Amino acid sequence: MHIRLIAVGDRQPSWVDDAFDTYAARFPREWKFRLDAIPTARRSKKDKSDHAVQAEGRQILAKIDPAEQVVLLDERGLQLTSSELAARLTGWQADGRDLCFIIGGPDGVSADCRDRAKMSWSLSKLTLPHGLARVLFAEQLYRAWSLQAGHPYHRE
Repeated sequence: MHIRLIAVGDRQPSWVDDAFDTYAARFPREWKFRLDAIPTARRSKKDKSDHAVQAEGRQILAKIDPAEQVVLLDERGLQLTSSELAARLTGWQADGRDLCFIIGGPDGVSADCRDRAKMSWSLSKLTLPHGLARVLFAEQLYRAWSLQAGHPYHRE
């Protein structure tokens, strides 16, 4: 199974890239983990339409393979404990399909992206900056794997 993150926002502060890369480097090699960053669409203060969200959504959907399992990271999604995430990861791996996570842009994702997702996962009830969401995603995915592997990283 390959795992990938599609995230809107191609320029992040160096601390985000450093922290994200630290956890991503710990992922098992067989995941062949990859980050696909999509540029944030231009927004104007006067334009109240969802033109930018739709444009980002088209770019996200164009990158998703029809056979992939898709999980949307969204503040309104299901909240999981680390152990529950590890159990979900086990299920996803048993399914055998590649896994794709999505972090949308500053205004969320299009309805088409939301519809494509099999699951919506909330990292927190708090509103998180996108860079911090990336880091938290990578850390929790690593923690879920470490629970599966019996690695001592996770302590209860």
